[in-house]
Amino acid sequence: MRMHDATMVMSGGSRGIGLAIAVAAARPGANIVLLAKTDQPDPRLPGTIHSAAEAITAAGGQALPVVGDARREQDVAHAAAAAVGHRQVIWECLWLSRCERFDSGI
Repeated sequence: MRMHDATMVMSGGSRGIGLAIAVAAARPGANIVLLAKTDQPDPRLPGTIHSAAEAITAAGGQALPVVGDARREQDVAHAAAAAVGHRQVIWECLWLSRCERFDSGI
């Protein structure tokens, strides 16, 4: 799959493997809708959704940070709405403890 101009919705991407995947997708020019809870710095954890967005932009992609929790349906719907209108949308949800079909109504 070509990542240039594709849009990825990434949950849990403010640090760790999620951020690494988002940055790798950004290198060839992907757009990343980033859904993560960490809006403000936490002394126990590195990074925020905003520092992740900066890393994605520095890698060559475009980032849209959406503060929210992938366990909350309304937050996932908000992230989905941010991706509406893009030609290719890829969902990466790294944290979810169970898989359920997501129907965005699109």
